[in-house]
Amino acid sequence: MPIGGQNFQDLRKKGFVYVDKTSYVFQLINGSKVYFLSRPRRFGKSLFLSTLEAYFLGKRELFQGLYLEKAEEELAQLENREAWQEYPVLYLDLNGSNYKEPESLSINLDTHLVSWEARYGAESSEKDLSTRFRGIIRRAYEKTGRQVVILIDEYDKPLLETIDNPKLNEAYRDTLRAFYSVIKSSDQYLRFALLVGITKFGKISVFSGLNNLNDISMDKAMAGICGITEPELLSNFSSEISALANELELSEEEILRTLKQRYDGYLFARKGDKVYSPFSLLNVFDKLRMDSYWYATGTPTFLVEYLKVAHYDLPNLDGHVLLTADAMEHYIADARNALPILYQAGYLTIKGYIAEGNIYRLGFPNDEVRYGFLNSLLPAYTSLSASDTGLAIWEFVEATKSGDVDGVMTRLQTILAGIPYVTASPDEAVKLYERDYQAVIYVIFSLLGQFVQTEVQNAGGRADCVVHTQEVIYVFEFKLWSAGTPEKALEQIRTSGYALPYQSSGKRILLVGVSFDEQKRTIGAWKVEEL
Repeated sequence: MPIGGQNFQDLRKKGFVYVDKTSYVFQLINGSKVYFLSRPRRFGKSLFLSTLEAYFLGKRELFQGLYLEKAEEELAQLENREAWQEYPVLYLDLNGSNYKEPESLSINLDTHLVSWEARYGAESSEKDLSTRFRGIIRRAYEKTGRQVVILIDEYDKPLLETIDNPKLNEAYRDTLRAFYSVIKSSDQYLRFALLVGITKFGKISVFSGLNNLNDISMDKAMAGICGITEPELLSNFSSEISALANELELSEEEILRTLKQRYDGYLFARKGDKVYSPFSLLNVFDKLRMDSYWYATGTPTFLVEYLKVAHYDLPNLDGHVLLTADAMEHYIADARNALPILYQAGYLTIKGYIAEGNIYRLGFPNDEVRYGFLNSLLPAYTSLSASDTGLAIWEFVEATKSGDVDGVMTRLQTILAGIPYVTASPDEAVKLYERDYQAVIYVIFSLLGQFVQTEVQNAGGRADCVVHTQEVIYVFEFKLWSAGTPEKALEQIRTSGYALPYQSSGKRILLVGVSFDEQKRTIGAWKVEEL
C-alpha cells in the first residue's frame, strides 16, 4: 500500500498499488490550458500532479497498461504528431515549508527560481520574484522550442498557515497574487498549468490577476479525480477486502458496508461520483484494522474555535448546513463563518443541492469524520482535555448499557460543569449558556452513537434524545431550570407520546426528565420513570 506515496514514478517502478486516474489526465490535457483544483489534504492531489509531470516529461514506460498509454498513442495518430512529447516542466511545491516567519515564502520561491534559472538561464535586469518567474517561462520556451508546463502544489499553504496573523497573511497574498498573475501574462508560452490546494480563496485575494483559470473543483466530470470511487475499490482491492474480512471475522458484505459507512461519502459536485478517503482505505488494508486515519493526520483546532466563537448550532453539521454557491466557492477567513472552509478541508461534504436557490446542503461525509470532529468539539466546550474525551464517553456508555441512570446523569453533570464562563450581559449570558449546553448535550449523545443507537433531536419534534441499548431504551427530555422542572419534562414525554414507538420493543423503557441549572451551569436535577 502506497501510504503517503506522492510520486507517480516511484509507485509505478516499485510495484505499489495504483488506482488508474490517467483518464482524467487525458481529459485535462485535451481541454483548457490553465486549471485550478481544490481538494482536502491526503486526497491524492500531489500524486495527480506527479502523474501529469511524468506525462509531460514523456515517460511512456510509466503508463504501461494504464488508460493513457493507448489514448495518447491514438490521439497522436489523429493529430499527426509524435506521441509522448517532452515539455519543459516547472514544478512548484509550497508544501514543504513552514510559513510562520515573514521571509519564509520568499525563500521558498527563490529556491525554486534559482533551480530553474540554472536550467534555463537568468537575466540581471530581473530583480523581483515575479519578473524572474516570467523570464524563466519565456527562456524555457525559447531554449526547448516547446511550450511550458506549470504545476503548483499546495498553492494556498502560506495563506492557511497564517490565518491567525492577518498582517503576514496579507503580505503573502500580495506576493502570491503577483507571482501567480505571471501565468496569465505568459499565456503564449504555456502548454498547460494546474494549481492545486485545499481552499479556493476569493478573486479579491490571490486570483485577481489570474482570471483565465478553469476551476474544475466542483465539475461533475471531475468528481472522482481524487479519492477512490466504489467501482475502483471493488476492482483494485478485492484481495485486500478478503484479507480484511478474514482478519476481522466478518463477511465481505459486512466489510464493504462498514467501509462505506466509515470512509465513503465525499461528494465534490452537485451530482457525480462519491469517493472514499484514499488515505484511510490504504491504511485499513495495510494494518487490517478500521481506525481513524485521515482525521488523525490533522486536528481542525482553529475551525472548532470559530464554531464556538460564533455559537453555531452544532446539530446542523450533520446534514443540515446550507450554503450559497458563492460562499462554497470563495473562502475568506472569517470567525463568523467557518462553514466554507469546513467543506473545502473535507470535514463537511455535499449532501444535496437546491436548484431554485442555488444552495448546497452539507453534512459530515462519514463516521470517521463525524466522530473525529465531535471528539474535537467536546474539549472546546467543556473542561475535558482531548486525551480524556474518549474515556469519559466510554464510561458514559458503560453506565448507559447497564441501565445505571444515576451513573449516566452524574457523569453528564460532571462534564457539563466544565462549560466555561461567558463574558456578556446577564441576559445574553443565559442565552449563550443555553446554546453551549445544548451543543454539549448534542455532542455527547452523538458520540454515544459509536457504541449504541441514538436519535438526537431534529426538526421532526421527537424527544431531545432516544438511546437504544440491547436491554434498555432511554427517552430523554432536557429543560432549562427557568423553563421547567424534571417533572414537567417527564410530563412532556408522556403527553407527546415520545415513547410510544418503542413500547413493542420488549425492552425496558426509561423516561428521564432533566433540568439544567443556569446559575451553576450544570445538571440541576433529574427524575426517572419506567413504563
